[in-house]
Amino acid sequence: MFNDFMTADVLTTFAGITGATMLIVQFTKSIIKNKLGDSFVRIYSFIISLILTFFFANTGDKAQDIIMMILNAILITITSMGGYEMISDPMAKKNK
Repeated sequence: MFNDFMTADVLTTFAGITGATMLIVQFTKSIIKNKLGDSFVRIYSFIISLILTFFFANTGDKAQDIIMMILNAILITITSMGGYEMISDPMAKKNK
């Protein structure tokens, strides 16, 4: 079985960075939500995923690599935010 829960090798994968982003954001979300509001939680999540992507899945320094890193961070943000809601309350009905 596994000896380590989270390693640097795991964080180089899409699932690893998505899981780490989800964990960090969900444990610190109340601080951001109380001080700034709901809309800033998405920006906060993007910043966390961008930082993790920069440190663990950085592919280069060219403009194309930087744009791909930003796009990957957006995808990670969307996946981690949706993944948490699916796990925490899959039958929730949103009212607008």
